[in-house]
Amino acid sequence: MTDFAAVPQAPRSDDQNLLEQLASDLVSANYTVDGVAELVGADAYAALERDQPVPALLAARAAQVSQAGSRLAAVVLVFLLGETVPPPVLDEALPSAGAAGALVLGLAEEYDGGLRASVDLRPYSSDTGGDVWVASDLGSHIRPGVLRTDYVLGIGRASLTLAQFAARAEVKRALDLGTGCGIQTFHLLAHAQHVTATDISERALAVTRFNLLLNARVLGIDPANLEARVSLRLGSLLEPVLGETFDQVVSNPPFVITPRLSGEAAEDQFTYRDGGLAGDDVVSSLIRAIPSVLAPGGTAQLLGNWEITEGQSWEDRITGWLPDAVDAWVVQREQLTPTHYAETWLRDAAENRDPARFAERFSDYLVDFASRSVEHIGFGMVWLRKSQGPVGLRRFEEITYDLEQPIGPHVSAAVERSDWLSRCPDLSATYLLVADDVTEERHQRPGAEHPGVILLRQGAGFRRTTLLSTELAGFVSACDGDLTAGQIIGALAALLARDDEAFSSGLVAEVRNLVEDGFLIPATASPAR
Repeated sequence: MTDFAAVPQAPRSDDQNLLEQLASDLVSANYTVDGVAELVGADAYAALERDQPVPALLAARAAQVSQAGSRLAAVVLVFLLGETVPPPVLDEALPSAGAAGALVLGLAEEYDGGLRASVDLRPYSSDTGGDVWVASDLGSHIRPGVLRTDYVLGIGRASLTLAQFAARAEVKRALDLGTGCGIQTFHLLAHAQHVTATDISERALAVTRFNLLLNARVLGIDPANLEARVSLRLGSLLEPVLGETFDQVVSNPPFVITPRLSGEAAEDQFTYRDGGLAGDDVVSSLIRAIPSVLAPGGTAQLLGNWEITEGQSWEDRITGWLPDAVDAWVVQREQLTPTHYAETWLRDAAENRDPARFAERFSDYLVDFASRSVEHIGFGMVWLRKSQGPVGLRRFEEITYDLEQPIGPHVSAAVERSDWLSRCPDLSATYLLVADDVTEERHQRPGAEHPGVILLRQGAGFRRTTLLSTELAGFVSACDGDLTAGQIIGALAALLARDDEAFSSGLVAEVRNLVEDGFLIPATASPAR
């Protein structure tokens, strides 16, 4: 079975001593997110994250003349900014591994009388662990031209979105489907006893192995027994794990909708984003199939695109993909027109660098979408759970504003509240509290006796805002844990002279919505959302 330690044109991970020397050099050079940001400045670092290297390049060159910043500046110039440097400069920057070690590991190559990076090697920091480094292929802003079709993507917006969305509960077995550079596996290792990472690309799995072993100490991995924590599998989608089950599955799949062309071969496709199927079939097939590899009660979190066709809502389209006995929560984050979508992904692969190719491929996209009457393409996050009883959660919502990050813990807390509500068909005997981050906002005309608008706002989590009726505002103001929901409703009914069933049942329904959205929480529940 391939261990992916030495795959052509990928970083090597067959010399652990050399990897540990490299890690030691990067630590001593202060090659961290904070270290680089301090070296080049906050504005230049922010530009670098937008793939604009010029401000950071100027700052790093200036810092290189300073003795205090020379080692870090050299590492930044080579591995983040693609500069060519003389071998002695890299020897000084990496005193243990040296320029020779960078060449052996496949991190650098000879060019124009010096050495330059052959991979992007950048620092990464998250709330799940310490400072690490992540290798991937160099972007087109560093190496001009159309990307190679087996390109290994680094830490992009989509991968960060998934990492922040994924559940973080302790699990025994987790699956990172389509691991790419391995960043989701990094996060999973913080709460999973074992992670299986799959990809269709040998180069991607080689990069993942390199990243895992370079960061073995921080990730809690024994380099001599990698399989004890991580298994690397080659294959398409769920093929490498058929017959197995997992407590959690995360996937940033090759979800980009790409026109299928007559005579195209697999090697013509960008493997990091193109699953080789027509339309949104990659996402729909995954949503249908993932429950088959989930253990009872197991969850999955994935990203996806879906086509919104003429006369059909996006909610109805995804509902048609959901198997029975699967709970689901889908959040659509944006919609693009076919024109905007085509332009976005053609530029992503730097296909705009070739004007003739760009025009031809743009036309292919528009013709392809028109053939299926596609009006918009949605992007969003999908949460699934293999139900152990009747399906209790089917939720679809569109949220286009910024959420608190990471949002994953708030998703899990919301699911817990939904489960609690399903076990409590009658709220009358329950005690409720206003969540800690919720504030009330009232608006009224000058001189008016009563407010015309009463709003509840969340300061955290999904940051929702909801409009309250006068009676619902009265209910919320009394939720301090002293009275049951039934007692509060009874007091309001008496105060407003409303003893009819419609008043009570309507108020209960509104209260359930406030609990579901996290404005109110059970008195025994965590206030996290």
